[in-house]
Amino acid sequence: MVFPGQGSQSVGMQADLAAEFPVVQQTYAEASDILGYDLWALVQGGPAEKLAETVVTQPAMLAAGVAAYRVWLAAGGGAPTQVAGHSLGEYSALVAAESMSLADAMQVVVRRSQLMQDAVPSGVGAMAAIIGLEDAGVSAACKEASAVGVAEPVNFNSPGQVVIAGHKTAIDKAIELCLAAGARRGLLLPVSVPSHSSLMTGAGEALQEALAAAEIQTPAIKVVAATDGEAYTDAGDIRSRLSQQVYGPVQWVATINAIVDGGAARIIECGPGKVLAGLCRRIHKGTPVSFIDSSDSLQKALQA
Repeated sequence: MVFPGQGSQSVGMQADLAAEFPVVQQTYAEASDILGYDLWALVQGGPAEKLAETVVTQPAMLAAGVAAYRVWLAAGGGAPTQVAGHSLGEYSALVAAESMSLADAMQVVVRRSQLMQDAVPSGVGAMAAIIGLEDAGVSAACKEASAVGVAEPVNFNSPGQVVIAGHKTAIDKAIELCLAAGARRGLLLPVSVPSHSSLMTGAGEALQEALAAAEIQTPAIKVVAATDGEAYTDAGDIRSRLSQQVYGPVQWVATINAIVDGGAARIIECGPGKVLAGLCRRIHKGTPVSFIDSSDSLQKALQA
């Protein structure tokens, strides 16, 4: 099972699952107790601009991933043999693996979102998706663009899809260079936080305090870390890599290859949307993929 991160949120998400499974609103209620506001009401009512704020999106996506996992179990789905998460989704994966409670994970994520939001002034940072250019070409463009600011490849999502992040001036330049080098598209993403870039180093290091305070157990299910495609081992390893994850690239291709090499017969995306399902299909065409973002897709995943 793989858990999505920031960007897969939408107003009204999981409403039909909640109508059928009480555990959805119960999960959001647990999150709301930590947050001090009604997260379910915000997710259902919006506005979209509020839900898109990093300090709201990250807790919402953590709750959504855990809610989808609990729905899967409540519907009779079996426990996965491996879990992984894309960026923030790693926290949902660790809750699913009984390494962290939802409350502990939520407290860390609240701090994580605040640190990331505050690390770079609004409008100074940017992220962009580069489509149709090999990793080496994207890296070369970023290196050239770094003459005007930080520009780095930060999400290796699938062959031919790399997300870059850094200072907006440098990202704009890198997009131009990528297009000139043959990229099909270069799209600025609707975020102001340059996640997983070196601009987030201070935020990642500051997160260590919140991670130290959280109760973390050795995972009961194998958790593959998206920083390098290696399995998490113990609490110390988890704390270290969750800190580094804030300013290190997401190696999603390596992560999915590791899951398949580890014997996965099917991959199920657990949470709103189906972004990861699409990436998984492109990374490893031979492995069947399902997703759980509605009652209908849940039934299809159970049948599969």
